[in-house]
Amino acid sequence: MGAIFRREVKAYFTSPIGYIFIAAFFAYCGIMFSYYSLNSGYTKLDSLFSSLLTIIIVLIPILTMRTISEEKRSRTDQCLLTAPISLGSIVAGKFLAAFLIYVIAVSITAVMAVVVSAFGQPDWNVIVGNIAALLLVGGAYIAIGIFCSSFTENQVVAAVVSFVALIAASFMTTIGDLIPVNAIQTVFQKVSFGERYYAFTYGLFDFSNVVFFLSAIAAFLFLTVRVLEKRRWG
Repeated sequence: MGAIFRREVKAYFTSPIGYIFIAAFFAYCGIMFSYYSLNSGYTKLDSLFSSLLTIIIVLIPILTMRTISEEKRSRTDQCLLTAPISLGSIVAGKFLAAFLIYVIAVSITAVMAVVVSAFGQPDWNVIVGNIAALLLVGGAYIAIGIFCSSFTENQVVAAVVSFVALIAASFMTTIGDLIPVNAIQTVFQKVSFGERYYAFTYGLFDFSNVVFFLSAIAAFLFLTVRVLEKRRWG
């Protein structure tokens, strides 16, 4: 797994993807931070964190689109599938590499919290909870993106499918509202990534939401392994 992880991290910085992802995330955070905090003198960062769900839905498909589709396109997936390493280790290495790039991008929010602390007394418990939530939902989205990337050798197709999947996962409550059945609406609300993420931005740290995101990460990485397993023996 370590070799896969190092290879993937290097690939992110020998291609524009890693730089584009981090730069775009930093730029969006800067704009939102300036709008919600600096210009208004507002020391809470809840509005900033709420707005970040939008940008990660857009950017994470770019981050994950090449993870497995590029291997298929260049036919290097055959080397990986026949290498003396478990498929779980391959998927985990790719996930951790993408997640590291994501963590680097998210770290800017901690810097912004320090800047705000110079002008007031922010609630650090809420801020830490929001950062944790951002990491959790980002990890889940990365797992979904890698899963989508395992179905095609076309990176653009992988990115588009991931984008659609992330929109659906984020706004399940809105989708459920279109179905006039209360039981279905309740289920859709329970599995909505957006609803569970926004709960953190409201200052509500619910451990069940942590379990939900960790379970989503494990589930989609497991499904990715199964897709690769089918390809290995297909």
